[in-house]
Amino acid sequence: MTTRRSILKGGVAASVLAAAPAIVRGQNLNSKLQLASIGSDGKGFSDISAMSTHDKQQYVAFCDIDLNRTLNVKKLSPETPIYQDFREMFAQMGDKIDAVTVSTPDHMHAYCSISAMQLGMHVYCQKPLTHNIWESREVAKMAKEKGLITRLGNQIHSHKFYRTAVQIIQSGRIGKVNRVHSWVGTPGHCRSGHISRPKTVDPVPETLDWDKWIGVAPMRPYSGNRCYAPWGWRDWQDFGGGAIGDFGCHILDPVYTALNITGPSDQFIAEHSGMNDEVWPAQSTYSFTVPGTEYTAVERLKITWYNGGPMPSIKGSHLPEREALPSSGSMVIAEGGTLVIPHVAEPMLYFEGKEMSTDYEMADDQDHYHGWIDGCLSGKQPSDDFEYGARLTETILLGNIAVRYPNTTLEWDAPNLKFKNNDDANQYITREYREGWDLKALIG
Repeated sequence: MTTRRSILKGGVAASVLAAAPAIVRGQNLNSKLQLASIGSDGKGFSDISAMSTHDKQQYVAFCDIDLNRTLNVKKLSPETPIYQDFREMFAQMGDKIDAVTVSTPDHMHAYCSISAMQLGMHVYCQKPLTHNIWESREVAKMAKEKGLITRLGNQIHSHKFYRTAVQIIQSGRIGKVNRVHSWVGTPGHCRSGHISRPKTVDPVPETLDWDKWIGVAPMRPYSGNRCYAPWGWRDWQDFGGGAIGDFGCHILDPVYTALNITGPSDQFIAEHSGMNDEVWPAQSTYSFTVPGTEYTAVERLKITWYNGGPMPSIKGSHLPEREALPSSGSMVIAEGGTLVIPHVAEPMLYFEGKEMSTDYEMADDQDHYHGWIDGCLSGKQPSDDFEYGARLTETILLGNIAVRYPNTTLEWDAPNLKFKNNDDANQYITREYREGWDLKALIG
């Protein structure tokens, strides 16, 4: 019998791997979903802990490139084997794994997710779904072709506060929407403490496999003091997406869900506080448009994103004069009212000439993690799958391309995966992959 393990250990080409059948014992409702993790501390451990509370799951393998960051999972499940290379984990444990959680830095999301899906494994991947736009298209394509249960790790999608905001907008309470502003107070770089590469090179800790941490990205020397691993990586263009990469898939999620935005974004224009070729700008603002829907009053809806300090004006909204906005969130301006959606707080509802209203019904909370496991067991895809996640991710990645060309309108041709008016910008749609980590060769 051909199994995932025999295929992997036999060294079959990626094109044959892609044809491997999905082997999912979890489809038997009397058995447990056999889970593995890629990334096992920080957000990884948070994801693992949340999944572990489901009574029909069992973690059968953990993986982290820094063995020092496996201490928590060892306590959680002492008998579960631990790997430092997820490829070795798949080769040795492939037959025993039904589904995988991917909680790595952004630059490795696509490589890990596609490797798992090629073997018929369901995948839960942290946001943003990928590091570049070509990757997001490929991840969504493979999930669809394989018929796998997938979910983006923007867990607030299932929170009652975001679900309530969606409920209010779709009920027609504020009327048709004509403008959206979204923002986060976090700067584009604030975690590493650097705006350029350190001049000194530090010894790599014995527990860390630096080559595997770099993965698909260009090799660079290791630097300690949280510069890259485990916390500073979001600042760096090679690895993360700055503030929009961190928060965009959260804060824009209720907007996209409530308005049922399925069409591509275009017409990006940005400005920022200054940037180089290494880290993201501390402050940036960009606007783009999306196709109107049944919930909008306009054919093209304009959405503006702000991070690191700039805040939208309440002018043109239904908020009382000098009303304060939360530090992070969205302001959805409609014909009959305005809804402010704070980042993880109760929605704030306003009508012309009135104080904030709390006259609405709160939606129920859902468990984002359990919802994915339930989907893997039942075969029913929950909301927030990779098709949706890729669309949301593409929007934020386009914003990070726009900031490289301040005060210039970029016209995005979504069907052809290119900018119509700026060929130079097309270089950022994908990347050159490092030898041994070539995602394009993996896909075949």
